Amino acid sequence: MDLRLLRYFQTVAEEGHMTRAAARLGLQQPPLSQQIKALELQLGLQLFERHPKGVRLTEAGRLLQAETAKILRDMADMQQRMARVAQGEQGRVAVGFTSSAAAHRFTPAALRECRRRYPDIALELSEANAAEITAAVLAHRLDCGLIRVPVSQADDLWFETLFREPVVLALPVDHHLLRGRPVRRTLSLLDLHDEPLILARRPGAPGLYANLLAQCEALGVKPHIAAEVDRMMSNLNLVAAGVGISVVPASMQGSHPDAIVYCPLKEAELLDAPMTLVRRRAAPTGAVATFLALLAELALA
Repeated sequence: MDLRLLRYFQTVAEEGHMTRAAARLGLQQPPLSQQIKALELQLGLQLFERHPKGVRLTEAGRLLQAETAKILRDMADMQQRMARVAQGEQGRVAVGFTSSAAAHRFTPAALRECRRRYPDIALELSEANAAEITAAVLAHRLDCGLIRVPVSQADDLWFETLFREPVVLALPVDHHLLRGRPVRRTLSLLDLHDEPLILARRPGAPGLYANLLAQCEALGVKPHIAAEVDRMMSNLNLVAAGVGISVVPASMQGSHPDAIVYCPLKEAELLDAPMTLVRRRAAPTGAVATFLALLAELALA
């Protein structure tokens, strides 16, 4: 059924007069009458009774008026929803983040702000390591991700540094480097020589810990790799257990406060931790564009 005919019918029913309805619709009266007759023929029902002062609904017309009102409301609601989708105020955004990205206050604050400003944008959240997130964005399983140092490059991906933060050394609370010295004393990469080091990386993958090992090599420092794990939070669990030392972004210092001491690193300016946004290179649209614009705004705040 032509939705236009239903709008014509609804206007005539509301006005109770064919000429007034035609004026409201911007039509001439004869064409409007013909459209109403066409609707009646299509339905096989008489919708109006004609009388000298206008028209009145038949019983069938009253039933159709109730159904038409519902249909037109649903159509108006749908048009509003589609407008919000077109404006990027409604939709779905699949976001991945590493454990270290999630540990920074920026990430939960950005998610809260998105929900506050855009309640009709559904955020689908998942945690993985940087390599897994990068692959998922490339494969269109995620729309974007928050990682630290990129672990791979691809022509179809765009990496943007939102901001940077210093790194710190994480040591077991009873570590010998802390004995007889002020807690949180500044340490150097030189202090890592022959020390058991815990890395959060996939074997052979570049990233924050590849940069760490490169800096150690440049200084002639040879740490002992005690363990490699897939998540940066896992290496803090091992530090707390006394397995070894690790290097983490400063925002992760709250983990295991009774078991770990976090010390500033002398070479921090050579080994900072970026917060990196990864997305596909093609220009984002809809809710994804809105979410990415929000991240950029909050990163500058």
